[in-house]
Amino acid sequence: MRETRLSHEPHSFGASALLKEIQADDWGHVSVSVYETARVVSLVPWLTGHSARLDFLCAAQAPDGSWGEADGYSFVPTLSATEALLATLCRLPAGAPEHQRISLAASRGLAALERSLQDGADFSIPDTIAVEIIAPALIGEINTHLELLARHEYPLVNADSRLRLPDGITPASQASLRAALSREGAHAQKLWASLEAFGSTAAEAPFIRPSGGAVGCSPAATAAWLNASPERDPGAVDYLERLQARCGGPVTGVTPITYFEPAWALVSVASANLDYSVPPELLDTLDSGLGEYGAPAGPGLPPDSDDTAGVLYALMLHGRLRRPDSLLHFRSDGYFSCFPGERTPSTSTNAHVLEALGGYLAREPSQRPTFGPSVDMVATWLLDNQRADGSWQDKWHASAYYATASCVLALAEYDTARSAAAVARAVEWTLGTQREDGSWGRWRGTVEETAYAVQILLRTYLPGRTEITVEAAARGADYLARSDDPTSYPGMWHAKDLFAPVNVIRAARLAALGLADRRRQPADHR
Repeated sequence: MRETRLSHEPHSFGASALLKEIQADDWGHVSVSVYETARVVSLVPWLTGHSARLDFLCAAQAPDGSWGEADGYSFVPTLSATEALLATLCRLPAGAPEHQRISLAASRGLAALERSLQDGADFSIPDTIAVEIIAPALIGEINTHLELLARHEYPLVNADSRLRLPDGITPASQASLRAALSREGAHAQKLWASLEAFGSTAAEAPFIRPSGGAVGCSPAATAAWLNASPERDPGAVDYLERLQARCGGPVTGVTPITYFEPAWALVSVASANLDYSVPPELLDTLDSGLGEYGAPAGPGLPPDSDDTAGVLYALMLHGRLRRPDSLLHFRSDGYFSCFPGERTPSTSTNAHVLEALGGYLAREPSQRPTFGPSVDMVATWLLDNQRADGSWQDKWHASAYYATASCVLALAEYDTARSAAAVARAVEWTLGTQREDGSWGRWRGTVEETAYAVQILLRTYLPGRTEITVEAAARGADYLARSDDPTSYPGMWHAKDLFAPVNVIRAARLAALGLADRRRQPADHR
């Protein structure tokens, strides 16, 4: 079982309470999504909470007319929200009292999209999930709505405007994926989570098999599957009804995250050696998610190497050692892919693979002939992909602090001269990017990014820099101690738009605070 060195109150109590809370909710706690909420507005307007979802979209719009974060992250949610508002306008009867409010919001959304797409704009689209098919699908829908609205008098909407495709995205990519879904059907399970981007193919797909009512753990995909026929699948209707009820109308992003959430939370709190208790049922849940080809983030999604590694490592740290053979299915040319046939590899995924395989070999050294070459391969790949400033970037997260923490904590256990040098560069980068208030963050200081930075500083050793790292970590911990509002966590994880896995972030915060408390203890109390 996990070795416990010291009890840190109240963080130990907080970790136990958090794990109990996670066990009680197998859907997981995910932030509300503009993208997914707007798809539900557009595709299933008959669902309970429709007016509340429209209110949410109008209230969440930024002063510049967009929805979402900077650096291109606003593009997809703004497309989704604008399309939903235009679709609502097309359905509203003449003289409806909502016309003006919705027309104004839609017009501001269109203006924001046009500014992004104009020639010479400093704009690029991040590699969020399925953006290559979602963007052209939504642009096509928006232009269709504008054609319809041009026949009516909507003075607040420029119905004569049309959106063009952004650079780098072509109709060919959407067409090829539509063909793949039609051709492969049940074998194209990875595409099910983006079913809403496939038009009539989604409504007519006989091979879709929802899990617990959800298609691909996605409200949008589930809404597309139901389309205008709620009688089609009562389980899917129940999933959407329950989901919107949890948030008072709006819906969350990827849900459920049955295996991802507890795996990441357990690894975080174990890293801080907190004296917490784990509900045995939570470990049973993770065990049940492991199959021959690994574990998915949640039921209904295909297994992936990231969640497989996370589940294996979480179980390992809590006394349940499982052979990691399933990970070898994802071994690619020089690295581990997250899914077979993915376009771009993930640094954090490979870091988690290194942790899982390296941890297994530390406990079962006789298995080195089987798993040792993969450990060396993935460590080399991570080292080769460190950026010049000492950080790492990742495809699954908007912040370099997540990727850097993942890589640093994995490479710190690899224990070679080259990995030690890479860790040292990452620590220096972390020290050099702390904000005046003690926090860290890409756009602004956040609890999540600060928790990762504190862990980078306190779970590594930089010769000659102990005092400065401890001081910086203490300032970060002070920021975390006064920042305890999970409702304020911004989305930074990549789905179709950015989302926050709230309990994963809470666990990272508790771990960072526990590590800082332990460092503050007098030496004879450690």
